[in-house]
Amino acid sequence: MVIQDVSFVDSPKNSGSIAVGVYAGGQLSASALLLNDKFSGEIEKNIKKIEFSGNLFETTSFISSRDDCGYVIVVGLGESGKSLSNLELQKIGAAIYETAKKLDTEVGVAIDGTDVTAKSSAQLQIAFGALLKSWIFDKYKTEKKDLPILSSIYFLTTDIEECKESFVKYQNIAEAVFLTRTLVLEPANVIYPESLAEIAKEELLPLGGQVEILNKYDMIAQGMNALLGVAQGSANEPKLAILRWDGGTLDEKPIVLVGKGVTFDSGGISLKPGDGMHEMRYDMAGAGTVLGVLKAVALNKLPVNVIGVMALVENMPSGTAQRPGDVVKSMSGQTIEVLNTDAEGRLILADALWYAQDRFSPEYMIDLATLTGAIIVALGHEFAGLFSNDDTLAEQIKKSSEVTGEKVWRMPMTDNFNKGINSTIADMQNIAKPTVRGGSITAAQFLKRFINGVKWAHLDIAGVEVTTDNCDLFLCSEGATGFGVCLLYDFLSNICAK
Repeated sequence: MVIQDVSFVDSPKNSGSIAVGVYAGGQLSASALLLNDKFSGEIEKNIKKIEFSGNLFETTSFISSRDDCGYVIVVGLGESGKSLSNLELQKIGAAIYETAKKLDTEVGVAIDGTDVTAKSSAQLQIAFGALLKSWIFDKYKTEKKDLPILSSIYFLTTDIEECKESFVKYQNIAEAVFLTRTLVLEPANVIYPESLAEIAKEELLPLGGQVEILNKYDMIAQGMNALLGVAQGSANEPKLAILRWDGGTLDEKPIVLVGKGVTFDSGGISLKPGDGMHEMRYDMAGAGTVLGVLKAVALNKLPVNVIGVMALVENMPSGTAQRPGDVVKSMSGQTIEVLNTDAEGRLILADALWYAQDRFSPEYMIDLATLTGAIIVALGHEFAGLFSNDDTLAEQIKKSSEVTGEKVWRMPMTDNFNKGINSTIADMQNIAKPTVRGGSITAAQFLKRFINGVKWAHLDIAGVEVTTDNCDLFLCSEGATGFGVCLLYDFLSNICAK
């Protein structure tokens, strides 16, 4: 479910509710002053009565005395005269939606660029935030009575046609975010390697993208034994989906995005505890993000060459499953001692990363993976871990994270951590020695061994792919966040702008 209608008009409608902005200290904004006169002073009267502070993102509401208006929703704009960032404007939109969703079927928003001392795109950002916040996963709900009733939101502006035209880009990005969120929350009996590969075709081929699917035998021929070893315990065969958008010039090196796509992770023979195992359907969030980014790029026809690689497996225990102690030879030729079959994401990424750089010779390569629980210990549910072998690339990703609110924190990589994954019988082992801490770092060091001179970044998104009970830091409701789609879309847009 999502807001069905987002529109831009030049005057309030004679129905539904209305939202206005108030600055810190209860100072009415320009738009609020106009409506206050129309509403016979009741906006000012009510905010004084409840001592509304006007702090940024704070909201309140009251029933209007007018027949042509249901509720008046008041949102705090913070200090008067302070220019708000696009992210803050988006959060204002999310705050309005969160208050309005149970009050009425339609709400108008009377907050313009003058009110927030921002450029004329203020309505676009507020609308984008409301749209992102409105998405909920209700596909399997047979009872809809407790769901939001708000279905339409409109924005008062004098630039109607410009806003309509410009908002298409944001609607496309939101559609891509919603795709990623949906894929992450779908159960493992719906999303498995073959079905996710087919969804990639359905989503990208009509938009002019290209999709190539490697099957088990293709991967055997390529020598992808690290990836195949993870998959060998499941009845669902692995797939490697290669997604392609050729929006740049022929001589332009592509940006390659690689996503971990473990559609269900039982842990294999190193079986996970039963408590919380149902959440292991989220372990394909990296691949889901890659597909979401490619869809956003294709919908907006971004002038850049982008390759997406989705490594798709299911990690299950069975009589054919990989065993702790097995040794596999990766596509790179390096051998790996598998000490724990639940450290499977780094195994499939080892072959996917090597394949991607070997085939496509990218300018940059970025992987996304719900790779380690250790990153949650280090960074909680607020930041993704960022690891990179290139300072410039890391800084570009960091800047995009600040713009989009999808936060990253750069983590160290050193030779001491690298030594911690040396094996006594193979080139490396897939978990570090017991005396070596920093599990997210040793996992990144493992991946780095499969990077051959390419500028590379690794995003460990294990703590940020879904919201938690005490941490709603994203422009989303309870459930999947779609983390990484807006971040990497902004990153790619900046590359296009150079």
